[in-house]
Amino acid sequence: MDRRQALKNVAFLMGGAISATTFGILFESFTPADNERNHVSFSASEEEILAEFADIIIPTSASSAGAKAAGLGTFIPMMIRECYPANMQDIFAKGLIEMDDKCIKEYNKNFLSLSVAERQKVVTDLKDQCIADKKAPSFFLIARDLTILGYYSSEIGCTQAREYLLIPGRYDGSAEYKPGQKAWATN
Repeated sequence: MDRRQALKNVAFLMGGAISATTFGILFESFTPADNERNHVSFSASEEEILAEFADIIIPTSASSAGAKAAGLGTFIPMMIRECYPANMQDIFAKGLIEMDDKCIKEYNKNFLSLSVAERQKVVTDLKDQCIADKKAPSFFLIARDLTILGYYSSEIGCTQAREYLLIPGRYDGSAEYKPGQKAWATN
């Protein structure tokens, strides 16, 4: 199975957690034309910003490492460059810059210099703005979707955040979940 098919499978299992925009990109088997691939580039600093952003969406918990540890800082830009059309790459790149500009305007510091509480406030404000504007695609929606998709298709997401069975036993469609039990992940 290729990576795109694996990501489609994860997206399908995530159901309503992924926006229609990302669902469309993955399920249309969209492959941008060669002149649209790698339309934007991301610096090491921007990859670090995306890792910290993703870690706010899925932070480290007592039972599993967070999105940053799962490598989302490099996964998100790779997906943007390789899978999204040029116009959406532009929307994402512009949104990333606007987020950092907002941090400088409101806190007189860039995103990476903010405290965790300030970063959480910035991300919450972006989410609230996204809901109020009802505008898709947006930087926040794309970054959130790729965080969820990347995390739950990573080794950390599959083996620490979910209950993992390398080789599952028989199929039991009525298996009971115990309170607090993780969702299942198999390969």
